[in-house]
Amino acid sequence: MRTTAPSDRPTALVIEDDETIGSHLQSGLRGNGYRCAWSRTGAAGLTQARTTPTDVVLLDLGLPDIDGVDIARSLRAEHPDLLLVILTARSDDIDVIAGLDAGADDYLVKPFSLTVLLARLRAHLRRRPPTPTDTPALHLGDLTLDAAARRCLIGDQEVPLRPKEFELLAVLARHHGTAVSREDLMAQVWDENWFGPTKTLDVTIASLRRRLHTAAATLPAPHLPAITTLRGHGYRLQLTASPRHQNDDS
Repeated sequence: MRTTAPSDRPTALVIEDDETIGSHLQSGLRGNGYRCAWSRTGAAGLTQARTTPTDVVLLDLGLPDIDGVDIARSLRAEHPDLLLVILTARSDDIDVIAGLDAGADDYLVKPFSLTVLLARLRAHLRRRPPTPTDTPALHLGDLTLDAAARRCLIGDQEVPLRPKEFELLAVLARHHGTAVSREDLMAQVWDENWFGPTKTLDVTIASLRRRLHTAAATLPAPHLPAITTLRGHGYRLQLTASPRHQNDDS
């Protein structure tokens, strides 16, 4: 397995109170090219993330001081571009969805293998897009998507989106009016060899819809594209006729 060059080594933070798991993760990550710190409590992990530039956080949900879901929310709010992976012994759908909805990019249920974890991290990091410099902004009604600046606006109001939400919206916007399959969305936003849960896509779509709806509520007559679910296939971003012009012919 290739080790990342020293200048390109990503920095990982493990927030895990189990000594065996934490030690195993730290040594495994360091042995595979990561700089790695290990915090044994949620409070210590939040402090570490705030004081040290970090690319990846591996977060245990069952910490002794702060619930991992609350930590995930804080990390995502403070570090929107962070790659956040939840490690949990909770395999119920409701726990997994709560973690993803709190801002996690992925999750692994304990026990898991280091090989699988490293493959997941490679997939995520490989999909982090370079910053484009000459891509024109897309305008769909009152929605503006500027890929170069990684900004989403509704009217003049900026909409804070998590990295995967922005990338997902960007793919749908580039293909607006066209059906995009679940497989294509997973390949373009996550990875072509993705083998994680497809519910990650559904949770991200739901969160994206909520954020756009909340921002649109501030406009008197918003004209926005809708994300339509195509059951058994995928999603479509469709701009309908502006409500301001629907009665022009009446």
